[in-house]
Formats: sequence, C-alpha cells, structure tokens
Amino acid sequence: MADTKAPPLTPVPVQGTRPAKAVLLRRARELALVPALLLLMVLGAFVNDSFLTERNIISILGASAALAMVVLAESLVLITGKFDLSLESVVGIAPAVGALLVLPAAQSGWGTEWPTALALVAILVVGAAIGALNGVLVVKFKLNAFIVTLAMLIILRGLLVGATKGKTLFGMPDAFFTLATTTFLRVPMSVWLAALAFTVTGLVLRYHRVGRALYAIGGNADAARAAGIRVDRVMLGVFVVAGCLASVGGLLQTGYVGAISANQGNNMIFTVFAAAVIGGISLDGGKGTMAGALTGVLLLGVVQNLLTLAQVPSFWIQAIYGGIILVALMIARVTTGRAQD
Repeated sequence: MADTKAPPLTPVPVQGTRPAKAVLLRRARELALVPALLLLMVLGAFVNDSFLTERNIISILGASAALAMVVLAESLVLITGKFDLSLESVVGIAPAVGALLVLPAAQSGWGTEWPTALALVAILVVGAAIGALNGVLVVKFKLNAFIVTLAMLIILRGLLVGATKGKTLFGMPDAFFTLATTTFLRVPMSVWLAALAFTVTGLVLRYHRVGRALYAIGGNADAARAAGIRVDRVMLGVFVVAGCLASVGGLLQTGYVGAISANQGNNMIFTVFAAAVIGGISLDGGKGTMAGALTGVLLLGVVQNLLTLAQVPSFWIQAIYGGIILVALMIARVTTGRAQD
C-alpha cells in the first residue's frame, strides 16, 4: 500500500491577535504627542526652575481651559468633515452680549440690567443660535462650510466691535468670573469643566451611536445616509453644540482675563486648528479622538508657557511657536508611523 503524505498544516490564526494589535496601534496614535510633550517638560525644567512647580502647572492648565473648549468644539465639526472658522468670534460676541445685557448704560452696557442668571443663559443661547445659523446655511442650503463660517467670523467680529464701541467691558457680576477664579483641590473650576467636557465627549464618540454617526458622516456622508443615519440632523446638531462650547470657552476666557475686550478671540482659530490637527484630528473628517485633541491643547499650552519663562522676545514668539508645532508633528509621525491627514 502506497504511503500518502499528509497535507501541510496551516497555522490557525489566534483569535483576538489582530484586534489587539489594532487597539494598541489606535492607542499609540491617540498619544502620539506624549513624547513631544515629555520632551518639552524636560526642556522646561532646564530653562527655568519654576517650570515644574505645582503653581506653574496649574497656571498652564488654567490658561489652556478656554482654548480646550474651543478645540473640543472645532474637533467635533472636523470629525464630520466640515469647518467652523466662526468659533473664534463666538468666543468674543457671546460673553459680550451677556455682559451688555447685565451692565447699566453708565458702564457701556445696553441698560437692560438683566439678572445675572439670565445673562449667563443668554451667552449659551447666542452660541447656539450662531451654530444653528451656520448649520442651516451649510446643511440645508448646501453652502461651502469654509466660506460660510469665514463670512460669519467677519460679521461677528464687526458686531462685537460695534456693540462694545471698541471698548473693553468691565464690572460684570462675579458669576462671569467664577469658573476661572473658584478652585477645587487648588485647580480652577474651568480646568475641571474642560476635563469633564472632554471625558464625556470622548465616551460619547467611542461608545454611543451618535459618536459612531459622526465618524460615519465624516468618512462618507452618502454611505452614512444610506445606512439610515440622519446626516443633516446630526450635522446641524454638531454646529449647535460647537457654538455652545465656544460660548462657554468665551466665558472661561472672560473669567481668566477679568474683562471682555473688543478683540477677544481674535486669531484664536489658528491656534485651535493647530491643536486639533497636531492632536490627530483629520481635516478630511472621520478620524481623530478627544484624547489626541487634548494632548494638542496641552502641548501648545506648555509651549506658550515655556517661551514666556524663557523670556523670548515677543517678536520671535510666533515664529518659534510655529516651528515647535512642526517639530511636534514630525515626532508624532515618527512615533506612530502614520502621516497626518
């Protein structure tokens, strides 16, 4: 009887190996900026002895809270594949309207002298209304999001200067500053609020169907619509939420500064986009996490503080700021092996 050869054994893939590898890769991408952040922390310790002190770390966090809220807002819009440039103007106009409603005419207000609680609610309403208008123009009228929100940025900037007559608003009730001045465990409430907002949003994006819908829309809106997702409704909601978050960011900025200037929020959108993009939020939509966006915010906050402590002349700061952002991008690229979108 002839011998027969058994067929070669094919190794059976171990279940869970590939998913586990994918999870590890995703975690690495989310934290790609951590090496750059740690490098800057070490550098800061050499530049100035006070850099790693508790007081300075808390100062960095407090100064970054307002930016964090606006980056969170922009990140949500970017994940859906759209842009919202008007958020920087919402940072100025929303708290300004609240202040003008509560201040007497003698203090450059509108003389309505609304109760403080109503004025604070008005700040959120203004942000939501601006977001809703942007959403309607982009979603319902199918206008280009970049152009629409750029026009809105300019309009709101002009309205802020006109409403305040170019003046800085002072003398608002203490409630306007509470989030920035009140502390818990020696950390400003503004920092806790930003941390809570990022945590909740991150959980929603990862585990809730609304979060999955945002990624699906950003990846392919037509496919998302075919899958039964109410694309227009979700995108309109994202613009409204982004407007609300930006208005909260404006209130945090007001509390941190102690006043509302006629140029509050000016040029902030460049920093917002920088933090989001170096944090891994894709400009093409459908990619990015809140953990990554938050590391982008922290990195820019550390850079700004480091340049201040190093007593770098102000006319060099912007160039160095941009250079450090590029270096951070390259470090993130080398760390994860993934190109930025």
